[in-house]
Amino acid sequence: MPNNNQGYSYKGSGTNSQGNHYCARDYGSNSSNSNSYHYSNTDGSYYYSNSNGSTYHNNGNGGSTYTAPSGKK
Repeated sequence: MPNNNQGYSYKGSGTNSQGNHYCARDYGSNSSNSNSYHYSNTDGSYYYSNSNGSTYHNNGNGGSTYTAPSGKK
């Protein structure tokens, strides 16, 4: 169960050997996606997997894709 005022608890974060950053959060069993995370890459791209089940990807070159919780892009 998340134990802070923001509704989530941190599972972990860091930077891998390629210099890409990630952060994982636990929103608890009542969320659509309890194990949400995001990462950002050295090429400027980034990806979010949100607690409501939606995702967002930016390729770092002006292109992006949002997928709603229903799966519709």
